[in-house]
This record gives sequence, structure tokens and C-alpha cells, in this order.
Amino acid sequence: MKKIEILDTTLRDGAQSEGISYSVEDKIKIAKILDSFGIDIIEAGFPASNPKDEELFASLKNVKLKHARLAAFSSTLHVGEEPETSPAMKKLLDADTPAVVVFGKASSEQVREVLKISGDENLAIIRETVSYLKKAGKEIIFDAEHFYSGAKSDAEYTYKVLDTASDAGADVICLCDTTGAVLPSEADKLTRQAVGRYKKIAVHFHDDIGCASANSLLAAEAGAAQIQGTFLGIGERCGNADLSVIMPSLKFKLGYGFDCDMKDLKKTANAISEISNTRIRNNKPYIGKSAFYHKAGMHIDAVKKYPPSFEHIDPSLVGNERKFVLSEISGRNTLLDRVRQLVPDADKNSDELMRAVTVLKEKEMFGYHYEAAEASFTLLLRRALYKYEPHFNILLHKTTDDFPSANGELTSCSVVQIEVGGKTEMGSSLGNGPVNALDNALRRALSVFYPEVDKLKLLDFKVRVIDATTTTAAKVRVLIESTDGVDVWTTVGVSFDIIEACLQALQDSYEYKLLKSF
Repeated sequence: MKKIEILDTTLRDGAQSEGISYSVEDKIKIAKILDSFGIDIIEAGFPASNPKDEELFASLKNVKLKHARLAAFSSTLHVGEEPETSPAMKKLLDADTPAVVVFGKASSEQVREVLKISGDENLAIIRETVSYLKKAGKEIIFDAEHFYSGAKSDAEYTYKVLDTASDAGADVICLCDTTGAVLPSEADKLTRQAVGRYKKIAVHFHDDIGCASANSLLAAEAGAAQIQGTFLGIGERCGNADLSVIMPSLKFKLGYGFDCDMKDLKKTANAISEISNTRIRNNKPYIGKSAFYHKAGMHIDAVKKYPPSFEHIDPSLVGNERKFVLSEISGRNTLLDRVRQLVPDADKNSDELMRAVTVLKEKEMFGYHYEAAEASFTLLLRRALYKYEPHFNILLHKTTDDFPSANGELTSCSVVQIEVGGKTEMGSSLGNGPVNALDNALRRALSVFYPEVDKLKLLDFKVRVIDATTTTAAKVRVLIESTDGVDVWTTVGVSFDIIEACLQALQDSYEYKLLKSF
């Protein structure tokens, strides 16, 4: 099996993504996760750029990694700087990592328009920087910034840059698509031209035209020995090459080997997503919730008989799972499988299946959709088959808004009375809007009987008008996504009254949590 090296820059390039702000503790957690997964090199940060990364590298000296090598990142020397007195070089060496990544411009246009120096001056800076770091005993990865655009416009100068870095002692020459705009055909051609001229080629693609993952795979086929990217594809602008997509494709489609166990892919991605406070989109290849979802009845039937009919790999290979979505088009056999989980001896003619089909169709006729609300479907099926006793009943609820309020902000108030085992409890709360107030009041009443609900957190809230022709009198569908810190689930509510629809989804969310707990 062909080996290929993986460099993860989630902590450096990924940290530049809009909306992401890692603490030092966050970065250490992610470094440990990447190391446990089997990443070869972790580019942890840019010590000369900010005090946080300086503190990070100081802290990482006390962290023992099992597999990965750490790398610190820096620019080359500035014009007129001596390496011995350069603050950036001092901080880079103080990071005390076995590898360093230094970037220099490989495009004559960039040298002229951005650095405002001559091409020869740029070459001298690169030579002096790399030589100095090599004498310090570092493994050097030279990021040839703007390689692909430079190779198209002035290949002669671009290769002078690469030759200079290589001759000065760079161990790896990394070809960078800095603006993320190279086409796959160009990426393949230009990478092939560079491979063979240097002892080790790496590639670093951005995703500004949506081709970063494809370009990385083509580069591997062209002979690149190292692929750089970020987990989940996070990064500045449109992001970086997505290692969570590239790595399984390298292994299962192209036959490359590395030390990462792909069965931990989804778990690793989820852990990094949680720390990054980002969401993995449902249809993300390999690791998304919908990556191996099947809805159409004919597709489901085919997958049951022969999974490769509609699945390109076994989902367990990447730590994911196959799911059949229950809907009006998914077929009776699919529903029978779910019924048999509760009634093992049910068959195609059983009363239990007929009852489940009837209830599902009635609900979907009214506007419920369960394909995105698996938790509500689980509860619906249990109720239809008389296999469920509710943990609580809502006796009454009232939600009001006060406007205008004294401080100029809308204040909502909710009161909820519940019954549990013959005992009643009332909860009331203010909230930032009616749904927040309703959730707070329900949680307050439930926590008297079930302290477990305090762990529940609402992640997302969506409202959709079902029949727009009736304007404000239309039915609405509410989807609420919740988590207890371990699992994530979605519930649904439908009503002509938006507050009632919200309450249905909230009630199901809490019921599902209690079903899991007891």
C-alpha cells in the first residue's frame, strides 16, 4: 500500500475561519484528538503573530503526543533582517518543535506588487531563512505561496524560488494554491511538473472555487508525498482542503495508507466540530448524518439486498451508519423493520404494521415530516404500538409578550403546569422571546422530577410555513435540534398556532431525553 503523509493545519489555517476563536485549552484538546487519530504533522500555530500561540507552544512542551510531530509556522525574514536578531525567528525556535513551516512568495507578481522588492532580493531572503533554520536542526517545510498562479504566469521565476529553498535545505517543498482558484486540470499538470524535481512535494489547496479536495486527490495521484488541509475544511474565506473527505478517498478510492484508523473518522470530526462550535452539515460526504440515508422505497429495498446499489462504501468503515428515512415514499417494508424492533413477530399483515402506517400517513397529511425528526418518529411509533407511557403530561400552558417593555426589549413570560405520577408542578419563567420562555418554564417544572433535563440544550430552531396561500392563518412546522452533550436529536411539531407547534417539539425533545435515560 502506498504511504502518504498528512499535515493538519486546523489549529493555524483553520483558526482563521470566520466565527472560530480557539482558546489555548481548545487548541491543546484538538492537538490531542488529532494525535490520537493518527495525523502525522500538526501545524499548531504562528508564534510570532500573537501571544496566544506563544502560550500554546509553551504549554505543548508539557504535552506528550503519541504519534504526531508538531510544527510551528512563520514567514521568511523581512527585508533587511538578520536571522540572529529577528523576533520572528526567535519565537519560531523558542516554540521548540521538531518541524517548522515557513512561507515565501513563489510568484514574481506577488514579489513585485506586495513585497515591493526585486526577485533576487526575495530569493536571498528565502535562502538565508531556510539555511538558518536548517543549521538549527529543524525539519523544514517550505510553503511556496502562490505557486500555482506563479507557475502559470512566470514559471521560470517560480521554479527559481523552489530551487533556492530546496538547495538551502528545505526537506519538503509545498505547492500552495493560495487563492484557491486553480482548476483540477491545472492542478494535475503543474503538480506533475514539480514532482521529481525535488525530494518531497506537498500540496496545500484552498477551496475558493470548490475544487480543493479534488485537487488534493489529483496531486496525490501525481506523486505528492504530503497532503495539507484542515479537518472539516474550515479556514479563511471559503476554507481549506477538507481532510475528513480527502483521507477516506485516499484510502478507499486510491489505495493510499497512513496511520489513521478511518473507523474513528466521524468520531474525530464530531469532537473537533464541538470544540470549534461549528456544525457538520448533514450531507457532508462520509461523515454527515445524511451521507448514508436512504428515503425512496426502491432504493431502500435495493440497499437491503445489496448495499453497493446505492452506497459507495460500507458506512462503518468511516464510523458512520446506514439509516432508512421513514416517510410516505419509503415503503411498507422499511416501516416493518422499525415495527419489529418493538414487536418482533409483526409481519406485513399484522395489525401493528397497519396501525403504524395509518398513523404515519395521517400525521404526514397534516404536515408532519419525520425524515428530519427521527426522535419524534421514535416516540410516534411507540405511541401507535402502545409501547410507551409518557413521563409527564402538560396540563396547561400560557405564554405572553409584554410590549413595549421598560428597557426597550421584548420580554416574554411563560407558565407551564405538568403532571407526573399523580403529582403536579408549575414552572414559570421569563425569556428572550416566547420559545425561550416556554422552554425555561417547562424545564423548571420537569427538573423537580427529572434532574436529568438540566443537561439538555437546544442547538437549533427552525420554523416553516406549510401553506403560504393562507398567509398568517397558515399551519407552521417547527423543528428543534437538541443535545445532552452525548447525542443529538431532532423533534417536530405542527399546528396553526406557532407556540403550540413549538411546545409539541419541546415536549418530544424532553420525552426523548427521558426515554434515553430510563
